[in-house]
Amino acid sequence: MPKQQKMFVVVDPNDEQHVALERVKRTSQLQEVNPFVHVFVAVDGDAVDTRAYNANLVRDQSWFEEQIRSQLNEAGVEHLIEVSWSSEWQESIMQAAKRANADLIYLPVHAKTANRRFLFTESKWELLKGASCPVVLIRPGAREERKTVLAAVNFQATRDVQIELNEKILETARTISGIYDADMHVVNGYMDSMSYPDRGRLAKETGVDSARIHVDNGYTSDVVSKVAEDINADLVVMGTLGQNGMTKTRRGNTSERLIDALDTDVMVINHG
Repeated sequence: MPKQQKMFVVVDPNDEQHVALERVKRTSQLQEVNPFVHVFVAVDGDAVDTRAYNANLVRDQSWFEEQIRSQLNEAGVEHLIEVSWSSEWQESIMQAAKRANADLIYLPVHAKTANRRFLFTESKWELLKGASCPVVLIRPGAREERKTVLAAVNFQATRDVQIELNEKILETARTISGIYDADMHVVNGYMDSMSYPDRGRLAKETGVDSARIHVDNGYTSDVVSKVAEDINADLVVMGTLGQNGMTKTRRGNTSERLIDALDTDVMVINHG
């Protein structure tokens, strides 16, 4: 029997729509074994007005029952609710997820402006680069299914840490595809002919049929977002180097552009 996943889902009481919780509820119904869901209620002080007049920051017992517990009970999902008062939003999430032995962190991502799809504060980047398990960024309006998984790799990489990150991306994409009986695709962008990734090697080393290997010229963000749209990907699996693989203050331009370019849920795997 498949292993029960431990999903750690972040709920911000300021939100009217709890997209991460909704996605967990939906994806749990697609699994053979229902996950255990750890709901973590906390306010992202970098993205939310925490002054006293914000009435959404005052939530009573009925809110927890209606917005969280009843939703998960309806889906038949075993769960636990934890509330944090910490002002260190990202650190409290990382510590709680670690204590819970979470397999995945589901994080809601808010729209910023008409020109940008996501509001990504520095604290969110700290979370992506410090989390001990993959973080799934849940975007409002993204596809809820898990039938097509796209793994974004860089087979031109020469550093050991980058090669290891490729392996983690592929391993995770295989696991997710297996859980949801989904089709797995692999995409690799390149900038010039000298760094053209060998399609045959990609197929051999990934174990993915060559028809599901996508190699194209261009910036990674452009190539991956186009392929994701063409194949109707439900989830894109990508990686980022953590604090040991990249300087602490560098957010990672490629990662930022890629997340911003996608219209779907994104799983970010940290390799520190």
